Amino acid sequence: MERSGAEVIVDHLIAEGVPFIVGLCGHGNLGLLDALFDRQDEIKTISVHHESAAGFIAEAYFRITGEPIATFTSCGPGSANLPVALGSALMDDAAFIAITGNVATSQFGRGPFQETGRFHQADFASVVRPYVKRSFQATRPEQLPLMLRQAFALMTSGRRGPVHLDVPLDVFVERTAAPIHPARDWNGEGAGLTAAAEADVDRVMALLAASERPVIVAGSGVEADAAWDALLTLAERTGIPVVTSPLGKAAIDARHELALGPTGRNGTLVANRATRNADLVLAFGTRFDDRSTSSWLPGYTYDFATAKLVHVHIDPLELGRNFPVEVGIAASPGTVLQQLVDRLAGDDQHKRWSEWRSTVAEWKAEWASLTAEPRRSDSMPLQPQRVLADLRRVLPDETILLSDVGVHHNWVVQEWEARGPRTVHQSWGFASMGFGVAGVIGAHLAAPEVPSVAVVGDGGFLMFPSVVATAVEYSIPAKWVIWNNGGFTSIRDQQRLYFGRDRELATSFVHEESGTRYDPDFVAMARSMGGDGVRVTRPEDLVPAFTRMLESDVPFLVDVKVDDSVGLPAVATWELPPLPFPEPGIGWPDSDVA
Repeated sequence: MERSGAEVIVDHLIAEGVPFIVGLCGHGNLGLLDALFDRQDEIKTISVHHESAAGFIAEAYFRITGEPIATFTSCGPGSANLPVALGSALMDDAAFIAITGNVATSQFGRGPFQETGRFHQADFASVVRPYVKRSFQATRPEQLPLMLRQAFALMTSGRRGPVHLDVPLDVFVERTAAPIHPARDWNGEGAGLTAAAEADVDRVMALLAASERPVIVAGSGVEADAAWDALLTLAERTGIPVVTSPLGKAAIDARHELALGPTGRNGTLVANRATRNADLVLAFGTRFDDRSTSSWLPGYTYDFATAKLVHVHIDPLELGRNFPVEVGIAASPGTVLQQLVDRLAGDDQHKRWSEWRSTVAEWKAEWASLTAEPRRSDSMPLQPQRVLADLRRVLPDETILLSDVGVHHNWVVQEWEARGPRTVHQSWGFASMGFGVAGVIGAHLAAPEVPSVAVVGDGGFLMFPSVVATAVEYSIPAKWVIWNNGGFTSIRDQQRLYFGRDRELATSFVHEESGTRYDPDFVAMARSMGGDGVRVTRPEDLVPAFTRMLESDVPFLVDVKVDDSVGLPAVATWELPPLPFPEPGIGWPDSDVA
């Protein structure tokens, strides 16, 4: 049976179980849209108003479900808007297939409307190659079945990530009898899972037996492998405290007695104290980036001059990249966690590290005491801690929280109490503004039965306000909390820190002539597109506003006027060479374990 290239693509997406394709129309993808028209009962097409939004929606969907969906964009500027979202997905290990339209192959190299490249024809693949696991370009429709199969197998195996399929206009339309071969039928289930060698498990057990102050570090790879139960079992069976990377923040319930919170400059004091005083670090699915490790400076978050590191990561390139490894295991974090759990079956070591656990518990109590009062503050403008504490009070445990990028993101990492796996999502490695603003729509598509709320800055929201229109068009009750602090405040604060308080430029929202603050009416903006909202300036109005937001069945935003002068408690550091790094302002130096 002959099918058009576009029909081959749509048939393959359906065969792979893809429920949504999200994107924006253009002349380069007309053939694809026509094929999607006939299959609307089997795959839902969602149109957005900016191509980056499509990528963020797809990324958030994968983060929550572990299953990829597709995006579609047209040639030229349409697809050129996509790399910001592709970079976010690649850096944080989220998979989706980005289908881009291109000019017809018969016009390659002639400079037709929206062709990319002057020295190589239709060269959009070079634009996105740094941001995807692989870029495919089909020049004949019979190439599509193999490319699609390889694309789906690649993006969901090993270290997950986006892939790109570039399709010229004529390839969408021309016909082929080539059959499709879905990756799920061809490659088999679990093909991407790998285990540790038994000898490596033996070495880990020997290191545990010799340790006095072990710590488990849970990264986002634990959530990617759906290994939170194995993590919890290992922690409870041994009594070893658990810290997380910021991106892996929801790998363990923050209320658990062994949970210490995330490490790094935006983490908790107790997490950083535990890791820098540990003599053995068991790390699963984290890449030890600069913000989670105090820029690798010895003794601030980690001290591998004295501690030994067991590092488990699906990508062997991450082993030994930033820290020396005693045992490096290139394997699936969830598989290795289960191997350790199985090895410890019937071997209760809970009492072995009781003194260490008691010390850590004291640190945890100190941190709880230090952070309690600001969460109850009645001061105005609103305190960041009070905003997040009241939001946590209102939202059910299973609520999915997405953070956009900005100073509020730092507060979310340190303050937000994660209560379930895959309930906290952020753009960490690439730090793409817009992820939370648009990603909340992807979260709803992934889990429509639970609330999804995005905490976003006023700067980030102004980049993608059109997502409100998309949510209205598709009856998605998306919810945003706008952290309204008058500008790109995280960068403003760095200007003040490194160059002086009187040297701010292009970081605050002001009217040029008067110098007064520019403050958009976000509620009016939402209402103009069919949504709703409320502005909050008083602490007593937070809970009622958040409750109203939660109960709304239309897209709803809460515009919160947050005090922009309150700085995050600095429990670690971050270096921007050659600028001098700031010393932590709290809990440093400490010599609790000598």
